[in-house]
Amino acid sequence: MQLSNQFKTLLSALVVLAAMCMGSSLAPAQNQSNPAAGAKSQACPNDDSGLALPAGFCATVFADDIGHARHMVVAPSGVLYVNTWSGRYYGNDTPHAGGFLVALQDKSGAGKADVIERFGETVQSGGAGGTGIGMYKGSIYAEINDRIVRYSLPAGSIVPSGTADTIVSGLPLGGDHPMHPFIISAEGLMYVDVATATNSCQLKNRTLKSPGADPCTELETRGGIWRYDANKTKQTFSMAERFATGIRNAEGFAIDSSGRVFVMQHGRDQLHSNWPDLYKPDQEATLPAEELLLLNPRGDYGWPECYYDAFVQKLVLAPEYGGDGKTIGVCAKKIAPTAVFPAHWAPNAMVQYDKKQFPARYRDGVFIAFHGSWNRAPYAQGGYNVVFQSLAGDRASGQCEIFADGFAGAVKSPAEAKHRPSGLAVGPDGSLYVSDDIRGRIYRIVYRGGSGGGAANVTACPSAAAPAGNPVEVAAEPPEGTHPDAGAAALPVPEGATRETVELGQRIYRGQVGGAGCTGCHGESGQGTPLGPDLMGKKWLWSDGSYAGIAKTITEGVSQPKEYRSPMPPMGGAQLTPDQVSALAAYVWALSHQASPNRN
Repeated sequence: MQLSNQFKTLLSALVVLAAMCMGSSLAPAQNQSNPAAGAKSQACPNDDSGLALPAGFCATVFADDIGHARHMVVAPSGVLYVNTWSGRYYGNDTPHAGGFLVALQDKSGAGKADVIERFGETVQSGGAGGTGIGMYKGSIYAEINDRIVRYSLPAGSIVPSGTADTIVSGLPLGGDHPMHPFIISAEGLMYVDVATATNSCQLKNRTLKSPGADPCTELETRGGIWRYDANKTKQTFSMAERFATGIRNAEGFAIDSSGRVFVMQHGRDQLHSNWPDLYKPDQEATLPAEELLLLNPRGDYGWPECYYDAFVQKLVLAPEYGGDGKTIGVCAKKIAPTAVFPAHWAPNAMVQYDKKQFPARYRDGVFIAFHGSWNRAPYAQGGYNVVFQSLAGDRASGQCEIFADGFAGAVKSPAEAKHRPSGLAVGPDGSLYVSDDIRGRIYRIVYRGGSGGGAANVTACPSAAAPAGNPVEVAAEPPEGTHPDAGAAALPVPEGATRETVELGQRIYRGQVGGAGCTGCHGESGQGTPLGPDLMGKKWLWSDGSYAGIAKTITEGVSQPKEYRSPMPPMGGAQLTPDQVSALAAYVWALSHQASPNRN
């Protein structure tokens, strides 16, 4: 049918208006298109990042496959330094040769690193890499194992030629959070995160209804920020240098123009899993909020006794210490956060923007890299993005906005994400760098101009008090069958079970029955994640792989994992009946006994 020019014009206007209305929605960013996508290819001809950014911003892949890239710092010369990590969190894969620290330089000015050099400790020298890295008085400071060391840079070289000086040693290792991010102030004060070994200081970590240790002696050496002198060598970790306490895991640091130090805290996990009588299944996904904290000397921020509930906008008493989801108790005396964000998004890095390349509005706050959740299963996972939070002094100024998204690709989950933001740094020219610790990618984001100075068509972060939504229906895909819609019907059946039992087990595994969140640790199809093992292979860590053995492991849980950092509570933290345990065991057995599993 032919359309008149006037009608075409009207139709085009209506389409544009509809797109503008959709762009202003407060729905999570993964459900929205980028408002600037139409013009982006023209404004950013070299953008190969796949990221969704506000209008006027462009990104390039600065480097790829450099190792499990964690935190970064940029020298005044523009050389980017990255600390990389290894170990069981990444499946004990083989690190790159040449050292865990990486120097990257763009000599040609094309937005790509054309010089990559490695230095520092290696596996052969006993190193395992690290997260924290910084620069002070022209030297590189880096975390390696239980130490923070200093490398002097000789003139004319981007890597050191000598050995490192130890600034502080004896930092606690092991447990749920063994990393030591840090930041150094202009005065040389080095603030170090010494995160907790446990989720909530239970007598039995991550275990159903296990009470909290009282007192929590873990706080003597973990769960806070320690402060050292970056100018001094051979300092030793002790309680004397503790600056603030009650902080579970602060991987992101920022210092503003007034010298105030902010940290981002990872909130606790498993409120419903460990306390199902007190919390509903959807509260596993929505509580507690992630917190931006302003550090005060000798400040107490509440862990493990308290967590922040964004629905009541208060710190509330944890169930391990007598809380019922409503009681405030001792939490009234703890320090509340400056800003809060959706639960379990996992803030891995933060940086204050203090340059002039980006529009002025970005100089009033912080960028935060959210690594992405696992503990929201069976509901949709969240995070896997970089957000901007404006600040007015020591308080949040308005709701945060999604600044960069698209890192994960089509699916936001620990098993399926292609890339996960892990570090942030600002270059001397004002460019923003983002690291990825899955495939070792470094992104470089620049501002090329455009209408609104970067303020138009921004996507607001979902509220920290947003509902969890509906459980995610995971489509059946290979390797769970020989064709995309085969599902559990194509899986083998163990002796003593039925086809219906395996199908029920699949629904339990995916959280559709019983309230278990198996996909968060083991992946949507049992392919494994950094948090939990592959269930499709023949390697069994806690049983002989038999139907009965698998059921026994599910029932008892795994309190001390052999190859993973976090325990598995009995029945995955759910309240499963014996029949449901049998069904789940049958499904896991079936996953490992497929005729030709596709391991991707």
